[in-house]
Amino acid sequence: MSRRGWTVAGIAGGVVGAAGAAAGVGVAAQRRKIAATRRSLATEMSAHAGTPPGTVGEEMSVMADDGVRIACEVVAPADGSEHALTVVLVHGFALDRRTWSEQRPHLAGLTGPSVRMVLYDQRSHGRSERAPADSCTIDQLGRDLDAVIRALAPEEPLVLVSHSMGGMTVMALAEQHPELFHERVAGVALVSTSAGEMASSGLPGTFLSRRNPVIRALGGLAAWQPGLVETGRRALGDIIWAFTKRFAYGDRQVDPRMVDLVDTMIDSNAVGALTDFVGTLGTHDRLAALPGLSGCEVLVLAGDGDRIIPWRHSEVIAEAIPTARLVRLPGVGHMPMLEQPEVVDAELDALIARTTERTAGGGLRAKRPPQLTDTTDDEQAEAGGALQGLLRSAGRVRRGSRTPARAGRSRKKDRP
Repeated sequence: MSRRGWTVAGIAGGVVGAAGAAAGVGVAAQRRKIAATRRSLATEMSAHAGTPPGTVGEEMSVMADDGVRIACEVVAPADGSEHALTVVLVHGFALDRRTWSEQRPHLAGLTGPSVRMVLYDQRSHGRSERAPADSCTIDQLGRDLDAVIRALAPEEPLVLVSHSMGGMTVMALAEQHPELFHERVAGVALVSTSAGEMASSGLPGTFLSRRNPVIRALGGLAAWQPGLVETGRRALGDIIWAFTKRFAYGDRQVDPRMVDLVDTMIDSNAVGALTDFVGTLGTHDRLAALPGLSGCEVLVLAGDGDRIIPWRHSEVIAEAIPTARLVRLPGVGHMPMLEQPEVVDAELDALIARTTERTAGGGLRAKRPPQLTDTTDDEQAEAGGALQGLLRSAGRVRRGSRTPARAGRSRKKDRP
């Protein structure tokens, strides 16, 4: 084995050993409780498996501009009516299109207007193809979204609904193709996301850095011995489940099925595929692209109990988009669409209604809609002043050409 290999193995072994030691001190009973809960959930979920009636979609594949296959799904209105617009749902880091499992039946059942849904798995996530590490960037995710839109929704009005890294993907698309947001994107929802400075503090500051020795060791080991890493991950499954509950949700009494859903999504993605995105998340900065969304109806929604992307990131986004509706969910964590689906559904309904009114009547709103936030005017003014300084120093957005993308239809499971 090379010196590098022994170094990676030594560091990773120390990390795993330390994790194992910590897990073994005083948590054996808790692990047994978690394991019992998960076994019960597995039995319950298998008894109620299946997609909700009326929301079965058509599986498709779209080729990204670099040839990576993106697994997609198109869901028509449940009542078979003609759709008025297409809603594209973009999931976040370490997840997949199941992120929107609570919104899927709700949106499919809408009438007046009826909507068509396009869902897809980001590259190296879910059923999409594992991509080369150097292509796992927010810039490329923006181009992937562009390819999905050109292939599956090339003409109709659009509403882009995004979460976490999915929101960053939408910002990258706005930076690359501002004309699309003037011509066809009528509405945007940015849920629990950030325009930049993800690695500045808190949990993201700890993990979203290539300089972090733990992440570097894990990434190196995952590339060198992926089987060993996945075996270690399975051995710590119950601890990871408890970690997911703590950091994905604000409500300590959240339905365990929701925890299991997020845990299952994370577990379905290879560790190496996830570490490939660490660098791009840590360096993401698209404040300058946000004003380009001002021509759309914009919803900025997040929980103030989010430990992954703190609430202040949503405030910064709303200050950059004066027409945005800012919604603050007290005590809610990083997965509001699963933790409080009824609230998120209602806000999406309102966004789609405003979008429909806009596309029918034309023109822009003159005033900002009511803001559901507890921040004071002084706090908002201070944040706005800081943002303006950042925007003055930022570069201008780029414009690019748009060409058709290819789509391939498939009834099979789109596993890589």
